[in-house]
Amino acid sequence: MSDLTSMMNIGKEMEKKLTAIGIDSPEKLITLGSKQAFVKLKQAYPNVCLVHLFTLEGAICNTEYNCLSEEKKKELKEFSDFLKN
Repeated sequence: MSDLTSMMNIGKEMEKKLTAIGIDSPEKLITLGSKQAFVKLKQAYPNVCLVHLFTLEGAICNTEYNCLSEEKKKELKEFSDFLKN
């Protein structure tokens, strides 16, 4: 396995999903960004939800996902809602 679990918020299960979609290192996740990684996750795992997107953003920003700013959470929620339509 990779060292994705060294990133904030990334546990074994999320690491497994990310690796399955070709994101096998922190560098790849950071380069791709939370939104594009979420899109890829959503294609492979349709049940992923907004919390997964928050988790990815938190990992990239090195912060607990529930400590993201309200502005960032709103932006990510709008993106997630857009994908549903």
